[in-house]
Amino acid sequence: MSSAAATGDSWQPAQYHRFQQERQAPFFDLLALLQAVPGGRVVDLGCGTGELSHILHQRLEAAETLGIDNSAEMLAEARSTVDGLTFREGDIGGFDEPGAWDVVAANASLQWVPDHATVLARWTGSLRPGGQLAVQMPANVDHASHRLSSEVALDPEFAAAFEASGGPPPADPVLSVLRPEQYAVLLDELGFVDQHVRLQVYGHHLASTAEVVEWVKGTSLTRFRRRLPPDVYETFVNRYRQRLLAELGDHHPYFYAFKRILLWGRLA
Repeated sequence: MSSAAATGDSWQPAQYHRFQQERQAPFFDLLALLQAVPGGRVVDLGCGTGELSHILHQRLEAAETLGIDNSAEMLAEARSTVDGLTFREGDIGGFDEPGAWDVVAANASLQWVPDHATVLARWTGSLRPGGQLAVQMPANVDHASHRLSSEVALDPEFAAAFEASGGPPPADPVLSVLRPEQYAVLLDELGFVDQHVRLQVYGHHLASTAEVVEWVKGTSLTRFRRRLPPDVYETFVNRYRQRLLAELGDHHPYFYAFKRILLWGRLA
């Protein structure tokens, strides 16, 4: 599972996987919340290149696991090497297959779709009785790595380039992420008799502060890359890097404190 849920041709698997080990740590914490479903059906929403879908399929002892993502670039890297695991292109926000699945999982992907209350209700409706929902997503929209990219996008030359490409700069998708307690209330309202919701800080030791730029180039900055001409995007990234180093300092190494929400629920 991955954050590869954005549209367009902006996703670059090699860039995303530059920090593969760091990105996978929250997945294993999410996996630890799930109970095995021997012979069951599991759907992995936002599966990306599919490596973690294999682990999900095997650890949960599922008979069938389906990975869905709407990035053709990521899915082109997905290869099933075990029976029962398949992949398909699709919109995770609109996923709606009533009463069909034992587990609906979404690792670092829900943040890419708006209206989480509606989406989670739709996903819950796709569960069988006793089914489990498991979601992990970033909650660090207040960090300089997110805030400054949105600010740079409003600089006149970039704002003009965005308007020329069809409208204002795209908003940060992580703005859609709710507070942890709001997800706890939602799970209760949706009928989950057991639940676990937590905010966790993951500390990543990067080689330097500038490595944060490489991190977000694989995720958050993809929304800008999709809209800007290549030369303008390169100028944008350089401006963003300068602002980021000016605010955070040019540290070697740099400790990147990254907040995430993990939630799990089980229906009666």
